[in-house]
Amino acid sequence: MSKIRILPEQLANRIAAGEVVERPASVVKELLENSLDAGASRIEIEIEGSGTRLIKVMDNGEGMDEDDMLLCLERHGTSKIANAQDLDSINSLGFRGEAIPSIGSVSRMTISSRTQDAPLGAKVVLDYGRVIKVHEIGCSRGTIFEVRNLFGNTPARRKFLRTSRTELSHIEEVVKSYAVAAPAITFILRIDDREVIHFEGKQSLQDRLKTIMHYQGQFMEIGKAASNDSQSCNHAACVHGYLLPPDATVAGSAGIRLLVNGRSVRDRMIVHAVAEGLRNFLMKGRNPAGLIHLRLPPEDVDVNVHPTKQEIRLRNSQAIHQMISQTVEEAMAGYQKKIQSIIFRAVPSHHTSPQQESTAPPASTDTSRQQSARFHSTPKPGPEPLITKAIPVPPSRPYQPQEPPASEPSTRPQPVRNMDASSLLQTAEPPASVAPPIIQAAPKDQHPLPEAKVPGHGLKVIGQYDNLYIFCQSADGGLLVVDQHAAHERLLFEDLRRQFMQGQIAGQTLLFPATVELSIAQTECVEHHADEIKQMGFTVREFGGNSFIISSVPAMAGQCNPSELFLDLLERFENGEEKKGKGSILDDILASMACKAAVKAGDALHAREIDALLGRMARADLFSHCPHGRPVLKHFTTTEIKKWFHRP
Repeated sequence: MSKIRILPEQLANRIAAGEVVERPASVVKELLENSLDAGASRIEIEIEGSGTRLIKVMDNGEGMDEDDMLLCLERHGTSKIANAQDLDSINSLGFRGEAIPSIGSVSRMTISSRTQDAPLGAKVVLDYGRVIKVHEIGCSRGTIFEVRNLFGNTPARRKFLRTSRTELSHIEEVVKSYAVAAPAITFILRIDDREVIHFEGKQSLQDRLKTIMHYQGQFMEIGKAASNDSQSCNHAACVHGYLLPPDATVAGSAGIRLLVNGRSVRDRMIVHAVAEGLRNFLMKGRNPAGLIHLRLPPEDVDVNVHPTKQEIRLRNSQAIHQMISQTVEEAMAGYQKKIQSIIFRAVPSHHTSPQQESTAPPASTDTSRQQSARFHSTPKPGPEPLITKAIPVPPSRPYQPQEPPASEPSTRPQPVRNMDASSLLQTAEPPASVAPPIIQAAPKDQHPLPEAKVPGHGLKVIGQYDNLYIFCQSADGGLLVVDQHAAHERLLFEDLRRQFMQGQIAGQTLLFPATVELSIAQTECVEHHADEIKQMGFTVREFGGNSFIISSVPAMAGQCNPSELFLDLLERFENGEEKKGKGSILDDILASMACKAAVKAGDALHAREIDALLGRMARADLFSHCPHGRPVLKHFTTTEIKKWFHRP
């Protein structure tokens, strides 16, 4: 007698239900997808208990006649595909015909439906997979699924369910995911007769996303603007969506929602691509948040790799990763320009261009002039020379209000500045004969000159707080607070990375070469990464054994300890090689170099230095966050400030 037997259909459905129906949220997901495939414009979901007592999904889609209602209860009964070619190019959310029979096998299910042309509808009643009743009824166009006593015949499955709150939160997430996948459709979710979600179809996708994420700020728009048109990308590979700015804060734990051709999915590759696009803008431990909708030709997506269809495979995944990452990078660059248009406006027309800056006269040897010129830097790629010498300026003093005359000369000590004269930030400077502008209270009978307010950046500098933060009045009248170290660090990082991509970072020969003793592992690291080390502006040669001589370092980091700078570089190469890609390692190294070279907290800045820093920010492509993800500035609008003091 044969040992192999064919399982009864009802038992096979219960086994399939173990894969398809993980929890009540799985039922909601499958029924929602059927409603969307049916062309519904309004979907209502009612939940009782944690979803095990009742799940009711009502739509106004095309509906089914009695024959189709009975056929949909059979395993693999589907109207979505007919042959193997259809399976290779799936355009619908459902296609296998397993969901309804699987759900019906572990619940008491009722289906009511009517097509547009039929005068009456039909109703089918199932009891754990067995058809109990079929009859005609009067009902509106569309379909109603009622699923009661879920897992009533499999009590062991109920034991694996979480608390009611957890199960309901999963149901809410499913509804929210498809609410942003289909923004033209009305979604209503009621739990125990309480309306939890209500999205009207006329609501914009951004407003819907703000409601879901409890966020009222502005999103970063990614790629082509998301629209209600599901074919907005004309069948070509494209990505669009909205992400929270890196420093945005929202209530609760906001994550990123992923859609592929309108299907809510989980995919690590897509999340990684988004994170790569935001690299050097997200703080450690923070993840991107928002919505990413990837549209691809159906034949490039395999959605038949997981029973719940929540995981997919993509053809040419590497090219898709690059496309997403690049699109997010472009969106971040656009976000920077948007910030600049709000904060740095009304820049004087006489502001010097980079070409004019590159023709500045040689630097003076005067110590105070060298200190004031430390914010000069290498120009952007172009016809200008790679290294620009510091522009000579007269001695200056820290930015502070002018004190009233006194009977005796002031004895206030000037801050000691432990900085070199390396050229770090390129900016326009007034002629050397003009004294640095000083922010001070204007006499009652006259107004301060415009040049004192907007020296190349459109801001009115108020002063420096705690020798770390620069306070300014922005062009729109708001209050701008700038972290001087984070701002300088970002600008230096971009200069270093630009030079590195051009071929080699400008180096500075040391007057007294430094000698370092390396371990065997560090020596191997030097040999393995010799080209990258040279490209970063270091000149290193063996001195016998494990000793090496450092004869030049990156020019921007000329004031740093050469040995510490070089050892830190080797440590990052060693630690990051196994955990990160090459690009991430190089960015980490350049960020560390920029951090060491940047102006420090506690450094009192002079008038020219503040203007140079702000002017460079006003022209920079990327400036809003330091390479470690910390925000560079905070802008308070006049409305916010008035609100603090309860002013109208």
